[in-house]
Amino acid sequence: MAKKRTKKDEENNSGGRTGDFSSAISALCEEKGISKEKVVETIEAALSAAYKKDYGKRGQNIRSEFDELTGGAKFFLVKEVVDETMREFMEETDEADKKTDKAEEKKQIDTEENAEERLPRFNPERDLILEEAKKIKKDAKVGDIIETELEQKTDYGRVAAQTAKQVIIQRIREAERDAMYDEYKNKEGEILNGVVQRVEGRNIFVDLGKSVGVLFPSEQIERENYRVGQRIKVYLQKVDAGTKGPGITLSRTNPEMVRKMFELEVPEIFSGTVEIKSIAREAGERTKIAVSSTEDGIDPIGSCVGQKGTRVQAVIDELGGEKIDIVMWNDDISKFISGALSPAKVLKVEINEERKEASVSVLEDQLSLAIGKRGQNVRLAAKLTGWKIDIKGLAPSGGEQVSADEEGKKEEGSKKEEVSETEESKKEISEEVKEEKKEKKAKKTKETKEAENKEE
Repeated sequence: MAKKRTKKDEENNSGGRTGDFSSAISALCEEKGISKEKVVETIEAALSAAYKKDYGKRGQNIRSEFDELTGGAKFFLVKEVVDETMREFMEETDEADKKTDKAEEKKQIDTEENAEERLPRFNPERDLILEEAKKIKKDAKVGDIIETELEQKTDYGRVAAQTAKQVIIQRIREAERDAMYDEYKNKEGEILNGVVQRVEGRNIFVDLGKSVGVLFPSEQIERENYRVGQRIKVYLQKVDAGTKGPGITLSRTNPEMVRKMFELEVPEIFSGTVEIKSIAREAGERTKIAVSSTEDGIDPIGSCVGQKGTRVQAVIDELGGEKIDIVMWNDDISKFISGALSPAKVLKVEINEERKEASVSVLEDQLSLAIGKRGQNVRLAAKLTGWKIDIKGLAPSGGEQVSADEEGKKEEGSKKEEVSETEESKKEISEEVKEEKKEKKAKKTKETKEAENKEE
């Protein structure tokens, strides 16, 4: 015999369903990383669309109120109070006249800049005149929103259900995309840990957890190879809003990446007692950073290097063996330029403040060290200080100074002399070969003549 359902059982069942519904919303919020208010707003929009599809009329503005506790919903027809200044009221005419009016409206196109904008037509489904509004609400005025509660419905057709489903999916994706954009936009200029997801041509796609960023070829360190599954640190350079999600541009060559790496490794930089004043970087080759201390008794260079070089070595290892020079910042530009050209020893610095040019004198044996490989040392020093630097070599006896340009010209001259010597030697060899050929030819002709005489 079937047991009768009591009111208490129905309350327990509804309570269970409500709990399941509420927990499902909470799980969705946690999974997608969006707020509960956004999910409820999405559900209300979907219910409004479904109600309008089955029970509403075209042009109506229907709003729903979803009750998270009970799982039910209320529906309201929303209308705006308008008058002649806000809407265009059309008089009722014959159908023929209506058709001609519509045809004329389609043909009429306002091309003049100063043409008056046409007011939207009065729509009884959306609009409400002031007289009718006062019947519902006595103190109603133009511009007010009047809401009328509609009959509640629980049964919806297949098309309405499909419409509601599409609205929910679309709104949830938009909310997820916006939440993701806001999250990563706030992380611009930070170091993130990522895993190489895939390699497409020269572009590297890095999985950052909730989204995927792109490491373009221009932002990759030369001679650095990336493989799928590799864990790397990347600098979040830029975040753009896109239709398929936030467009995240990553970098491994940005000079600010060195600053952020030292902030992670050196507590004094993170706390602000040691400050990185300027950075000059050629990614994958060499970096120079100028540091200073904001408190007495703290060695900024020693803090960055660490005990037995552990701190700076951690940064070097992460950057693929890139060399890092740490120099002391100085307000005296002469001393700062001298330190920036390390490891070369500078004898004298002459400054032209108007042109922001500096002439630096070093010993001849220090000239190549000051210039660096392919001019890298002096180039980075110029970037670090912001001054144009010209280096001159000074003989140990105090003789004439030789600039880097002059030394280059001398090297070119010596190369030209070597080339001319090799060309002369080639000419001599070719003349000797010609003489040998002539002798061989004369010998052959002599032998043939002797053979002919014997035969005779």
